[in-house]
Amino acid sequence: MDTFAQIAETSHCIRRSSNLKPSVGVILGSGLSQFTDVLANAVHLPYQTLPHFPVGHVAGHKGELVVGNLGKINVAVLSGRAHFYEGVEPECVGYGVRLLKALGVSNLIVTNAAGGINTAYEPGDLMVISDHINLTGHSPLRGQNDERLGPRFPDLSQAYDRELRLQLVATAKKQNVKLWEGIYAGVMGPAYETPAEIRMLRTLGADAVGMSTVFEVIVARHSGVKVLGLSLITNPAAGHSDKPLSHHDVRLIAEKASLKFCELLKNYIENNMAIP
Repeated sequence: MDTFAQIAETSHCIRRSSNLKPSVGVILGSGLSQFTDVLANAVHLPYQTLPHFPVGHVAGHKGELVVGNLGKINVAVLSGRAHFYEGVEPECVGYGVRLLKALGVSNLIVTNAAGGINTAYEPGDLMVISDHINLTGHSPLRGQNDERLGPRFPDLSQAYDRELRLQLVATAKKQNVKLWEGIYAGVMGPAYETPAEIRMLRTLGADAVGMSTVFEVIVARHSGVKVLGLSLITNPAAGHSDKPLSHHDVRLIAEKASLKFCELLKNYIENNMAIP
């Protein structure tokens, strides 16, 4: 069964549980699952119950699709993701994005927990992503292209939509939330970077680094979906602190900042996402 047919089967399974047609999709990174609590009339579907859906096993990723409402806006949330470093193929990492597109999503908000390369960033800060650097050495579009899913050579010159970004900046300003703007470096993981690698990334122009997001964004643009990217800075990158890096600490910082994160995202969607 090809990807197009698999997506149709997964979509059919979801529509048996919810008749909502979401226009906005959200992917939640480590420790950010509390955002689903703001959705009304929420339907929770564990990834294990969805045919063909890749299941991750990283702590802090709940592993469920949640469909619900924010006011009159229908939203589909991927609470948690499967990662390339877990052994999931790049094209499978983007499967959830293709599913959201099939369900009706035209605007996608991708979030992640990231290490701060820019020395001005502090744990708990938020960064809207202006662009990314794919340093995984792989692409989710490798292999034969299916024109039903998107073009052979998608344009990534505006991978992150400028208008959506400006709207988020305006929303953050109204809420008095500090919001940086910067470039995200996507690496394979799962080991954290060395101080030498962080110096290299800084030289390349990266402001934050993480182990997700880039494959999802590439698939979204291939699918014709607009993207807004938001990083929660959970730790200084290697070499910026004497404290060893740990996923436990990443989750703690994410959970502490989740209220600010959820309020910003909720207000942004309610006030800026077009009602279909």
